[in-house]
Amino acid sequence: MSDRLPPIPPEHMTPEQRAAAQDVIAGPRGALYGPFVPLLRSPELMSSVQHVGEYLRYRSAIGTRLSELAILVTARQWNQQVEWAIHAPIAAEAGIAPTVIDAIAHRRPPAGLASDEQAVYDFCMELQRDKRVTDATYGAALRLFGEHGVTDLMGLNGYYTLLAMVMNAAQSAAPESTAVPLPE
Repeated sequence: MSDRLPPIPPEHMTPEQRAAAQDVIAGPRGALYGPFVPLLRSPELMSSVQHVGEYLRYRSAIGTRLSELAILVTARQWNQQVEWAIHAPIAAEAGIAPTVIDAIAHRRPPAGLASDEQAVYDFCMELQRDKRVTDATYGAALRLFGEHGVTDLMGLNGYYTLLAMVMNAAQSAAPESTAVPLPE
C-alpha cells in the first residue's frame, strides 16, 4: 500500500500551501504531519480543519485525558494506524491505562474505567458504531460534562472521523511510534 498523497517538497508548494503549512508548523503541533500532509492539497480546507483540531486536541472542555480516549476509540473504529500511532502514546502520558489502550486496540470493552472514562467510551462507541447515542448514555455524559463538554465530545468524534477518512483514502503511512500498531 503506497502513500497516495505524500509530502509535497517545499519548492513544489504553491504560496497558499506554504502559508497553510507554516500556520500548522507555527502552532502547538510544531510540524506538518499526519492528516495535514494529504490535506495540504486543499490549503483552505486544511487550514480550517487544523484550527478546529487545535481547539479539540489542546483545549476541549473535557480535557486532554478524555479527549485522547475519544480519539483512540475513533481511531480503532476507523482502523486508522496514523491516529493510533500518534495518539496511543499521548493517551498513555495523559493517564489512560495501558490495559484500556490494549482493550480498545483489540476491540474489547475496557475494564476498570473511571466513571468519566466510561461515559466517554460509551458515548463514542455508540456514536461510532450505532450512528446515534441513547438517552441514557447522553444523560450520563451531560451530567458529567455539561452541554459544552458533550458538544466537544461530539466534535472530537466528527473531527477524528474526518481525519481517519482522509488518511484511509490517502493511504497515509503511520509514523514511527512506541505504540503497537492496531491489529487487523
